[in-house]
Amino acid sequence: MSIDSTRAYAGLSDLPPLVAKALDAARDLGFDHSCAPEQGRLLSLLAAGQSGRRIGETGTGCGVGLAWMVDAADPSTTFVSVERDAQRAATAAGLFADHPNVQVIHGDWTGLRAHGPFDLLVLDGGGKGKSPGDTAVDPADGWLRTGGTIVLDDFTPMGEPGAPAVDDARRHWLEEAGLRAAEVRLSPVLATIVGVRAR
Repeated sequence: MSIDSTRAYAGLSDLPPLVAKALDAARDLGFDHSCAPEQGRLLSLLAAGQSGRRIGETGTGCGVGLAWMVDAADPSTTFVSVERDAQRAATAAGLFADHPNVQVIHGDWTGLRAHGPFDLLVLDGGGKGKSPGDTAVDPADGWLRTGGTIVLDDFTPMGEPGAPAVDDARRHWLEEAGLRAAEVRLSPVLATIVGVRAR
């Protein structure tokens, strides 16, 4: 979840209707850590290629990132997203009530593993290992199918002001033995790591 990202949508037009509804919900709850627009477009692209497959997400928030993906995917694609805040989880679940292929659950991010393995796994909440006490998931341990894609957002591009000199989380994912991963710059201040579980 990105700081100030709900406000980053101000002035943007032609958003998918489901994304616009999720943004309205985020604004109503005063939640400003939604998926950034650039990240949403990337998630939309990745989800569109997952027809008939299973997508998991940690950190639903109010459902903005999930809305980008659901809008791009066909109804044969199933989604499970977990949110630790009860009010946000309930809000997001209501948003997707007319989408039987989407399940939003309230709980700790670790509970998502029971719904895997996933073909596309988006770690927008826990599981990235970026903050103290947050353990990085092991993609091979029931989280990600062989050949599946994992996405980790909210990195500052390497070499840019604000990027840490030593970034253990970034190094972990880029050097993870079971992944082929790369950093994708989405804007001057935002990067995402995308990896594919090696066969």
